[in-house]
Amino acid sequence: MKMIRAIVRPEKEADVVKNLEKSGFTALTKMDVLGRGKQKGIQVGSAKYDELAKTLFMLVVEDEEFPRAMDALKTGARTGNPGDGKIFVTDVDEVTTIRTGDKAL
Repeated sequence: MKMIRAIVRPEKEADVVKNLEKSGFTALTKMDVLGRGKQKGIQVGSAKYDELAKTLFMLVVEDEEFPRAMDALKTGARTGNPGDGKIFVTDVDEVTTIRTGDKAL
């Protein structure tokens, strides 16, 4: 299993959710976050914004579903401009359901 964390522009949130749902990924977590990338924020006139609003998506998918999930995320989030975001992927060793104590993997 893989955990995918995608940091995207907030205005692309609805597109990402729609693409994930169309691809069969309905379970996800999303959060409003602040941060900056290599460009260290943005300057508009004399105002400098060190941290920009972003949306963080987290989802766990089976290994065989991973390419489809990545495609849905990238397609939904991409504008082609700097600041589109990043996707981080990690292996998941274990999943435990709190209510039942059931473990996956």
